[in-house]
Amino acid sequence: MDLIESVEILEERLATPTALDCETLRRLEGDIIILGAGGKMGPSLARRIRRAADAVGKRHRVIAVSQFSSAPLVDELNRAGIQTIVCDLLNRNEVVKLPLCANVLFLSGRKFGSTDRPDLTWATNTIIPSHVASRYRSSRIVAFSTGNVYPLVRLHSGGSVETDACAPVGEYAQSCLGRERVFEYYSRKYGTPCLLFRLNYAVDLRYGVLVDIARNVFTRHPVSLTVPALNVIWQGDANSYALRCLEHCSSPARVLNVTGPEIISVRGTAEYFAELFHRKPVFKGKEGERAFLSNASLCHSLLGLPKVKLEMLLKWIAHWVERGGTSLEKPTKFEVADGRY
Repeated sequence: MDLIESVEILEERLATPTALDCETLRRLEGDIIILGAGGKMGPSLARRIRRAADAVGKRHRVIAVSQFSSAPLVDELNRAGIQTIVCDLLNRNEVVKLPLCANVLFLSGRKFGSTDRPDLTWATNTIIPSHVASRYRSSRIVAFSTGNVYPLVRLHSGGSVETDACAPVGEYAQSCLGRERVFEYYSRKYGTPCLLFRLNYAVDLRYGVLVDIARNVFTRHPVSLTVPALNVIWQGDANSYALRCLEHCSSPARVLNVTGPEIISVRGTAEYFAELFHRKPVFKGKEGERAFLSNASLCHSLLGLPKVKLEMLLKWIAHWVERGGTSLEKPTKFEVADGRY
């Protein structure tokens, strides 16, 4: 695939459905609502679903729900045929007025600032799921979660699998496990088909762990080795998986790790970017022996391998950073090992 030269081309890549996405929409019955759609992944996911539905002649409503701090984003989504609703998901009275839909993609969550406002983190990550799971008890729900609910594991372990015990580090990860438990509870209570989508980590060209490493190398800032390895997946592939996971929901709730197949060395990635940028990489910290790593073999067996391979993703990011491509200025803090975000 060609290098990505502009935000417009990037957005087009993220929102273009695959043949498998279209086949899912052909089979899927009912409207689709995306809760927490105003963040990094929601807009392109909504556009992908709208395009897939149009491609197969389905009249499904695609509804994007968020507090929507950006009026231009609302206009863009509306022009794309996506209905938008402004809603504070922490307000139960507003949630109960949301339209019922057969299919729910739940993207709402809070990570950064968790140390400063743990109360808000817990409220966002546990009370909102309660409101949503109660309102949409008769729907199927794909609930975004994180691989941070697992403990740090040794680099040669192959990564945590879905049957491993959770041992979240820090209040953010603990609250994410709380979010999962709430959805599990309602799934069992009402028989709601649900899938817990443990994502680890999605990458755009404007944000993500690989982008953080590339930007540090390019600007000659030190790259931390405290967490020495990671998993990533192109955001477009993560969006495709999320849509197609609507067909894999179950009660009790199903768990699925979602990431790429590789365990990626932080040092090796920094050295790769350094060679492309003709820079000498700078490192800091003692190289750790453990990392947050997920094994997504089950996901790949169900849904296939990601379409965008790691080599291409690295080239895209290097080109984007070198040409001064825009950034969302949202560092991932991938180097944090104690869970204090």
